[in-house]
Amino acid sequence: MAVIPFNTGWTYRRPMGPFAAVGEPAPEKPVHLPHDALRDEQRHADAPAKGAQAYYPHGAFTYLKTFVVPAEWEGQIVRLEIEGAYRRAQVFLNDEFAGNRADGYARFFVDLTPYLKFGAENVLRIETRAGEDSRWYSGAGLHRPIRLHLDRPVHVGPDGVQIDTVRIEPDQAVVEVRTQVLNAGINTRTTRVHTQIFAPDGAVLDQLGTPSTLAGGEQAVVRQRFYLPEPALWSPGSPALHRAQVVLDDEDAPSDVSFGIRTVTVDPRKGLRINGEPVLLRGACIHSDNGPLGAAAVGRADERRIELLQAAGFNAVRAAHNPLSKATLDACDRLGMLVMDEAFDMWTRFKTPYDYAAEFPQWHLEDLSALVAKDRNHPSVIMYSIGNEIIETGTPHGARWARRLAEHVRTLDPTRPVTNGVNALLAIIDEMPAALEEVGGGLNELMAGGDFFSSISTSRIASDRIEESSAALDVLGLNYAEGRYAPDAQAYPHRVIVGSETFPSQIGRLWPMIVQNPNVIGDFTWTGWDYLGEVGIGSTAYDGEPTSLEREFPFLTAWSGDLDITGWRRPVSYYREIVFGLRSEPYIAVQRPAHHGRTITHQSPWAWSDAVSSWSWPGFEDRPVVVEVYADADEVALLLDGTEIGRAPVGTTRPYQADIPAVYRPGELVAVAYRNGSEAGRTCLSTAGTPQLQVTSDRSHLKADDHDLAFLTIELRDENGILVPADDREVTVAVSGSGVLAGLCSAQPRTEERFDSGSWRTFDGRALAVVRPTATGSVSVVVTSAGLPEVTVVLQVGPARDGAWPEHVRV
Repeated sequence: MAVIPFNTGWTYRRPMGPFAAVGEPAPEKPVHLPHDALRDEQRHADAPAKGAQAYYPHGAFTYLKTFVVPAEWEGQIVRLEIEGAYRRAQVFLNDEFAGNRADGYARFFVDLTPYLKFGAENVLRIETRAGEDSRWYSGAGLHRPIRLHLDRPVHVGPDGVQIDTVRIEPDQAVVEVRTQVLNAGINTRTTRVHTQIFAPDGAVLDQLGTPSTLAGGEQAVVRQRFYLPEPALWSPGSPALHRAQVVLDDEDAPSDVSFGIRTVTVDPRKGLRINGEPVLLRGACIHSDNGPLGAAAVGRADERRIELLQAAGFNAVRAAHNPLSKATLDACDRLGMLVMDEAFDMWTRFKTPYDYAAEFPQWHLEDLSALVAKDRNHPSVIMYSIGNEIIETGTPHGARWARRLAEHVRTLDPTRPVTNGVNALLAIIDEMPAALEEVGGGLNELMAGGDFFSSISTSRIASDRIEESSAALDVLGLNYAEGRYAPDAQAYPHRVIVGSETFPSQIGRLWPMIVQNPNVIGDFTWTGWDYLGEVGIGSTAYDGEPTSLEREFPFLTAWSGDLDITGWRRPVSYYREIVFGLRSEPYIAVQRPAHHGRTITHQSPWAWSDAVSSWSWPGFEDRPVVVEVYADADEVALLLDGTEIGRAPVGTTRPYQADIPAVYRPGELVAVAYRNGSEAGRTCLSTAGTPQLQVTSDRSHLKADDHDLAFLTIELRDENGILVPADDREVTVAVSGSGVLAGLCSAQPRTEERFDSGSWRTFDGRALAVVRPTATGSVSVVVTSAGLPEVTVVLQVGPARDGAWPEHVRV
């Protein structure tokens, strides 16, 4: 098997059909995949999907690539692997239709062999169309990598190596490798399947060769069992990765598959266990976009997101609400991040005018199969989710769908539990008046109390409606229904629950409930990382501002992430870390003094307070502010330059939080936490001085391949390194040499700035530039801002890790 990266040499343009008006052809632009064509379109207030799609317009895009097929390839099978094309992709080779896929996140293969011209140029064309088909920003185009697979007639099939841990014993692990062998020829052939197992350190642990005879057109599965003495097990705290190398006599390149030796079990008494050890999921829901890159799933961007989420205290991510990229799963495997792998956001009922519900009845089995085939060898994947907030789950026929989907997944992979993110409110939406009467109080009262979703979800009507579809699952995912955690342990003693989606503002109340109820295996906040679209659901509206949940143009992001789109941790992230018991020292955040005394007219439960971790507020000297201190303590004292200026008990605003009124004066602000009368920790903020530009790259050496990026953090800091958030200004980034500026942004949730621009205004003292290498050599990045000395960062770009086309590359 040879796998060839196929991400360079593309152009894209607007579609052109045979009945298009005569005139100039649509201009083509060169592009390096993965790529989001919608990102650089003009946002506007009248965009059809409005804030759901971040005010981006509809988009239809044609991708073109001309390539020469060597004459010696004749007689072999040539397949195109498309990891993701948003959406309704159609593939043409030499103007002949070769294949298609409706789902924008499904990985699929197209057999190009019948349409190839050997020893000649070939033209590949892929059409994509997107618009009003997603509840968040989806992007458009070839947003995930593309690869070319070249196989001899007798070969290992796509995703043809599957590896399972059969059992783990005190002195050994039993691992089964199943290899699908295909004979695309017309004659009977006998081949030998050679498999080697490598330890994490690269040593050969075991090997086996097994013959297999196939008639022409036949396929077979060759099973090989390996008994590995005292292997290193994969777990979140010790993500040991083994490797299987499988090659046939007839092949000139092996299939390399990494895997982890581990078991996953769930039950209502002992919860989730990895290799028999209990684990509570500290989870983050994440969408697929990469901020300034739009929806482009460039490998390093996906990897960096997992690194930063893990550093913030999360040990699990939920793919919300579509299959994750390979790069994300590879990063989760290496780092020990657990994954809830989700397939769909809708089944047969539409959530937006043109979404996947139109194609679900025809494509659901194939798309589920593609998800499992792509992801089942990843040890980080511990659970499959068949959907999110599916409206049908409250109906008898919706329960039939749930059972069919769950059983299909189990047929493909019986080693992992199946879940579904159920929103009981949606399941009973037609009986809302009766449910409100049952739980007591009116709609306004429940909404004002902040427990509306949970209260409705505990109603008898909700319990009855979701019972059948829930019974089809191994783990019931509950969205915003923590009121069911304890009662369900009594009413449904065989039920295992996960908080598949919860409000970030409620984690201080939710986490103790999860710890206390063994039937609940974890929590997934909405969201771990801010995202494009569903704009402003986590924003704060003050008097005189619109109060609707969907905020007005030019809002860009949801503003509900623990981390913003640049990867910077917001105050809620540190609060969560304290709640999880992972941080001992307190944390200080200050509500923006410009809004002090204003009436908050809207703040959804997805929002955190409008606070910043800073004691630098020029122009607000001697004016009142509110200081928030997060601490695992009984009481907190505030000291300014050594003098106590306030003291308050912890837990009056929310658990683990104390709010202390103060007057802003420059200096050093110290928060001291007390538990049982003794100091339990302290932290401080100091007033910043004159800002200077500081630019920090997350890496100095890159590789000239399809996956690498450098993320350059641009900050305004004083001579002591203190961030200056109150003196935002425009910064300009110029890139020269062996790289290009792939994107630039700040975390500002409301802006008309463009990600393809070379200039942005900082937000709270920060911006982020993304550089993509184009060739070996050096890259010079010059950052300037009026009145400040410029900063230059030089990056080195080495040869590609995996080689470049047309060299053969092992998977």
